[in-house]
Amino acid sequence: MARGVVYFNADALGSPLNEAYRADLKTSAVTKLAEDVHGCYVTAVNASHTLVALGKGYTSGDNVLELWRKRTGKREVLFGKPIEERAVGEVVPLNSIGAAFFTEGDRGLLLTTSLFEDAYGLGYLDLKKKGEIKAVTISGVQHTGMGELTGLEHLQGNTYSLHYNIDGCSWLYEGVFSESKLTMKLTRVIAGMGEIANGVLQHPSYHVASKTHLISFCTATTPTQIYSVNTKIKQYTREKLLGVSADVLAAGEDASFTSHDGLRISARLYLPAASLKFKGPRPLVYYVHGGPQSQERPDFAWFSMPLIQFLTLNGFAVFVPNARGSSGYGLSYMKHVDRDWGGQDRLDHVHAMTKVLAKDKRVDVSRAAVIGRSYGGYMTLTLAARHPELWAAAVDMFGPYDLFTFIDRLPETWKTYFYLSVGHPEKDRDLLIERSPRTHIGNVRCPMLIIQGQNDPRVTERESRDVVEQLQAKGKPVEYLVFEDEGHDVLKFGNKVRCYNAITAFFERHLARPIA
Repeated sequence: MARGVVYFNADALGSPLNEAYRADLKTSAVTKLAEDVHGCYVTAVNASHTLVALGKGYTSGDNVLELWRKRTGKREVLFGKPIEERAVGEVVPLNSIGAAFFTEGDRGLLLTTSLFEDAYGLGYLDLKKKGEIKAVTISGVQHTGMGELTGLEHLQGNTYSLHYNIDGCSWLYEGVFSESKLTMKLTRVIAGMGEIANGVLQHPSYHVASKTHLISFCTATTPTQIYSVNTKIKQYTREKLLGVSADVLAAGEDASFTSHDGLRISARLYLPAASLKFKGPRPLVYYVHGGPQSQERPDFAWFSMPLIQFLTLNGFAVFVPNARGSSGYGLSYMKHVDRDWGGQDRLDHVHAMTKVLAKDKRVDVSRAAVIGRSYGGYMTLTLAARHPELWAAAVDMFGPYDLFTFIDRLPETWKTYFYLSVGHPEKDRDLLIERSPRTHIGNVRCPMLIIQGQNDPRVTERESRDVVEQLQAKGKPVEYLVFEDEGHDVLKFGNKVRCYNAITAFFERHLARPIA
């Protein structure tokens, strides 16, 4: 919000339309800027609120950028080709236009894009030259490793901050942009080195008057802490895990591997701390993140990291892959999963289990369980049903079970995206049948725990109940845990405690001996 003007998005429960609005808080006037079944959102606003850049997104990387002018109340395409103007089967270059900011004098837009780098970089669009984005050269990068540019923020004048995700860890730079030379010179590291390193930036903010960066940051073993960065770093909080010594937590280690077709897959392995004195190979928990175009990171503020730590405290090793389709490693890596749910991504997990982890003498793959949330729940069901010999137990948390019913039960505003990225119920019927866990559920051998939020709008309770009823009908051992006051997650503290304990107890019961 600025100068009494706010911008927001809205969607109706019974309509597929996404809508973008601006509202004047002084007059209560509300203006609809755009509406579209493929989504529309405000990307940038100039200082006088007379120009608004609007984005449309079809699938990951496939974006169109429009400009709304207050003077005319109309929109014009700045870059990209609207899907309704494309010929059948036409393929357009992916641009991944993300964050954008009007430059001084409203001459152009500085934006993030994949047009010049698969791992994203900066581009410049002159408002007088629609349809043309030029590359902006970035200098002064100090990090190494595999990752991508994830954020751009305007600080003041020609000074910006750039946010990178490198091997799951955050780096934040301050830099100076030259509009005439189309260069961004990074002048200093705000996060990623020294005291603020090897973790995840939760939220950066900037205080213009004092030129101070305010940061919330956490790691795999520490809760979120608050810092300020000016000429010096100052830490304001010292949050700790009550009753848990730091030396018993697992920092994790890089466990990246080369998959069956030569693709590098990023992963981390969390082993119980040596101070816990567990002996012998540890039973294995194989954790699959949601999304699928998401990423598991050393982030204690996220649901999974406390669970991972709790499992290691109880003697389990936890393997956390970012299989193909994950974000954080460039556009091409993320696009692998489009229209291939349960395909090559599934084979990454099978390869990890049979060719990588089977050779690690610190873990016992004969006592292995798979667990995942949302898409990770879908993959859990898929792996348990299509590769039953690998698992002694499985925990599905609100995962899609039947891709037909899953898509049909989605909110109307989600369906168009899933038609494009997963498959259309009519046009891609055979694919959706083959990739639905329901098709293979009779092959499940291991006990399963199904966890669900009663109020979930994405994967409805009926979807998980279908899994339970099908397994029960086939005489398979299954337990069902429903949280009456949760949606597509487990967020409330009391529920998290109950959830973590239920999962850990389930694994303790079923990973005590090798797979039958």
